[in-house]
Amino acid sequence: MYIIVGLGNPTREYEGTRHNIGFDVITQIAEDNNISMDMKKHKAVCGKGYIEGEKVILAKPQTYMNLSGESVRELIDFYKVSKEEVIIIYDDISLDVGQLRIRAKGSAGGHNGIKSIISHLGSDEFARIKVGVGDKPKGYDLADYVLGHFNKDELDVVKEAIQKASMATKCIVTSGINDAMNQYNKKEK
Repeated sequence: MYIIVGLGNPTREYEGTRHNIGFDVITQIAEDNNISMDMKKHKAVCGKGYIEGEKVILAKPQTYMNLSGESVRELIDFYKVSKEEVIIIYDDISLDVGQLRIRAKGSAGGHNGIKSIISHLGSDEFARIKVGVGDKPKGYDLADYVLGHFNKDELDVVKEAIQKASMATKCIVTSGINDAMNQYNKKEK
């Protein structure tokens, strides 16, 4: 069984922002695999279902980004999965808009949601799919940038990246993280 967590912030005002791309990917995975996101437990909105016959729990923590680890810890403890069966999906400003980067482990890289998860798990060894949201323009406040919306020129690329992240998740679940890294970590030309 896999627990697949997309990071973001609850409430309408954050919908469609750069920081909520993890939530958007979870929505796409749910649609692609006919999973209804109808449970509220473990400080998250969750859905139970299958990806290619493998049982999965999809989750969107409702703790706000900086406390995401609380929800992830509860999910892991309740479902008794190992860290190898956890996939975290989140935004990354160091990647171009729409670029994916899959890793089996790593530091938080300044991402507060990941810092919280590492702190609550006592480990940085969990799969992650980073979705590029682009670097903040000079003079912008980082928080304002990631809590802002994509511009019109970026929307098609973002939509494609969300779809690709859903496919990458399926690849991790069915073929393992190494296959997914080989397939999806290529930089687009």
